[in-house]
Amino acid sequence: MAASYASPRLILLSQKPTQKFVCLRCQWSTKRKASTSTYNTETDLSEDVVPDSSLLAPQPGQDIVTSWDPIQRSRNRKRQLPPSRYKFRPPRYYRGPLHPHQPPPPSSPNSRLFVPGPFSLPRLQQTYTSTLAPDLLSLLYTHHPPGTLPGPAGQRLRGWDNTSPYHKNRPLRGPRGRPTLPLMKRPMTFRNIPRLEKIFVHHVIRSPDDRDSSYLHVAGMILQAVTNVRATVCKARHSIANFKMAKDKTAMAVKAELKGEDMYCFLSKVVDVVMPRIKEYRGVSGGSGDGSGNLAFGLQPSAVGMFPEVEVNYDMYPPKMIPSIDVMVCTTATNDRDARLLLSSMGIPFHGKHVN
Repeated sequence: MAASYASPRLILLSQKPTQKFVCLRCQWSTKRKASTSTYNTETDLSEDVVPDSSLLAPQPGQDIVTSWDPIQRSRNRKRQLPPSRYKFRPPRYYRGPLHPHQPPPPSSPNSRLFVPGPFSLPRLQQTYTSTLAPDLLSLLYTHHPPGTLPGPAGQRLRGWDNTSPYHKNRPLRGPRGRPTLPLMKRPMTFRNIPRLEKIFVHHVIRSPDDRDSSYLHVAGMILQAVTNVRATVCKARHSIANFKMAKDKTAMAVKAELKGEDMYCFLSKVVDVVMPRIKEYRGVSGGSGDGSGNLAFGLQPSAVGMFPEVEVNYDMYPPKMIPSIDVMVCTTATNDRDARLLLSSMGIPFHGKHVN
């Protein structure tokens, strides 16, 4: 009676297992030992490895070698292979936009004007991309909810107050203080964040006695050393006898236009090296803009001598011939406020009343 009431689990536990269980790790280790002990020769290989080598294959006969003609084989093809795109050689001379042979763009490696790089970015440019641009977007961004339009723009032309009967039907006047209209300000987005566009550095020879070639050469050498760009000479556009100026003959100034890496390197030197060393320097005037996003400031000869390229070879330049330079910073901003905010974020100080 006791055996009839026994549970199936007790019956299974009372029976001895007939199959022997082996650990998989132990089984793999025993197979590995057996394989290393049996694979003693090169012929005893695994089934996944091909025992024959391609070097042991029989060589083609002499008749096959002599009859092989790859050129004739390519001609017998019904559909020719596409030509390689690397066979194109750009023309040596540009023959106009209507000529069938057009040179590739300068950014293409096939172009004769291709310049590799840049391989590294200036620190100021990296700071602008990573930090300054998002901060400027946060400061200047104006949110408009979806489905709404920005408010109406203000009147750009000035009207008449109708205090006189002659004001009736008169056209609107232009802006006060300038003959042209200022640029319109678009809503700030990630597409039009203010950034540096180019920098002009120039020196004007103001005195007729300083228009000697020696002054011009020293000014050009210093501008080239400071900006890393070869300076160009600007000549007089009109003939004025009282100022000893002859048209297209008298040299009036030297200038250099900076873009890209040279622009950021020059501005970083001005901000980090030159301006902190100027004694009692107040900064750039707040009204130095032109109303379209371009700001200008000047550096005296004593400040020009603080550039590292000039200071290391200071004895090479006559002290009385070191020129003063004027710097014009062109930005993509459409007003002076945004341009001033961009330059102040890069480290340029401003003083006085800010004129927008």
